[in-house]
Amino acid sequence: MIIKQISIFMENTTGRLAETTALLAGAGINLRAISIADTADFGILRMVTDKPDETLALLRGSGMTARETDVIGVEVQDHPGELARVMALFRDEGINIEYLYASLERKKEMAVIIFKVALVEKSLEMLTRSGYTTVSSF
Repeated sequence: MIIKQISIFMENTTGRLAETTALLAGAGINLRAISIADTADFGILRMVTDKPDETLALLRGSGMTARETDVIGVEVQDHPGELARVMALFRDEGINIEYLYASLERKKEMAVIIFKVALVEKSLEMLTRSGYTTVSSF
C-alpha cells in the first residue's frame, strides 16, 4: 500500500521547524512519521500525517514550498536484525532505496519503516510475497 508523504523545502533558521509544527498542531494534524535532512542553509522536512491532503493545502496556503510523494510504509518486527532482513530483500531484487526513516507510531511489537524507492509497485509485490504487511495509514 502507498502512503502520501509531504516534503517541505525550508530555510535552516532558528524556529522554522517550531513554526511548522505549530501550524500543523493548530489545524489538528497529527504527525505519524518525520525526518529532516539539512545543509547549512536549507533543509527538507519529510513527514507522514493523518491528513495528507489537508497538510499539503495548509502548508502551501502558508506560502511554503511543499510537495506530495508516494512512499511505502512497512510493518516490521521490532527486534534486532529485522531491518537487515528487509534491506537484503531490496538488494536481492535490485531495488534502490533512495531514503528511509522510521515512524513515531509503534503498535505491539511492530515498528513502521517508511521507504522511498523508485520501483514502488515492484517493491510492494516483493514485500507482500515475502510476508510483510504494507500500510496506507497508521
